[in-house]
Amino acid sequence: MLDQKPKVSVIIPTYNRAHLIPRAIKSVLNQTYLDIEIIIVDDSSTDNTEEIVKDFKDRRLKYIRHNINKGASAARNTGIRESRGKYIAFQDSDDEWFSNKLEKQIEAFADAPPEVGIVYSGFYRIEANRKLYLPSDQLSLKEGNIHNELLKGNFVGTPTVLMKKECFRNQRYFNESLPALEDWELWIELSKYYTFRYIKKPLLCSYSTPNSINLNENNMLKAHEIILLTHLDDFSKNKKNLSEHYYDIGTGLCSIGNFNNGKNYLIKSLKAYCLNFKTISVLFILLFGHNIYYKFRDLHRKIGHRT
Repeated sequence: MLDQKPKVSVIIPTYNRAHLIPRAIKSVLNQTYLDIEIIIVDDSSTDNTEEIVKDFKDRRLKYIRHNINKGASAARNTGIRESRGKYIAFQDSDDEWFSNKLEKQIEAFADAPPEVGIVYSGFYRIEANRKLYLPSDQLSLKEGNIHNELLKGNFVGTPTVLMKKECFRNQRYFNESLPALEDWELWIELSKYYTFRYIKKPLLCSYSTPNSINLNENNMLKAHEIILLTHLDDFSKNKKNLSEHYYDIGTGLCSIGNFNNGKNYLIKSLKAYCLNFKTISVLFILLFGHNIYYKFRDLHRKIGHRT
């Protein structure tokens, strides 16, 4: 029976997560869909990750180690190249799948039209004592041709994805030059050729950890800049959206003290869409000095946290 089902390759990149990775591995081994292989790519950890992984005695598990640290994108790409499955799934070493995740996604693919390349789901984001369901209900379009929605921002969580391996033909892999947001960049690219299917229910928990890449503001801003430049033709089709991205980068740069580049991006934001009143407000506040800007930023964050 198992041989008649499509094999799923589950790729888990990891780096110094020996204390967390057992939970992630167990959540994959406990899947109700059994025809899987698990490829753990250790990105040159300096802790006892290898020892922890090899304690799991399961023939479906394969351990690969990078000799040098190359980053999460390179680790995922290594796993993709080593995979044998018809479908690819990604698990993060600090997250936890629900036991029926793959089963539900394989069922979704079974009656999907051929142009569907990716099936993803909702998930719970756990931050301290907060539990948030994503993606937001405010999104108007979550499946089908979601290219234009993805140009507004990423809402497809990598650990929620099950995708056809054929999506990676023509060397469409994770961009290893990006210090963050590599999943968003890949979804933007793949959404030009494939449609997405969304399962409107949580199929995993994603945990926020102190050393998460997504908490490094410098990396996020640099990646955001690179992605805008790489896909500028696509972003430029919606000037209002482009203005919002320039605004986000500009205010982010100002927040970390890089006011010169920050102002340049805010000016780009205004040039892209002259009625962006958020941009006009920030440029006006900057006329009164950096300290006033910081007070405004802190007040804005405090209000946003309360809501």
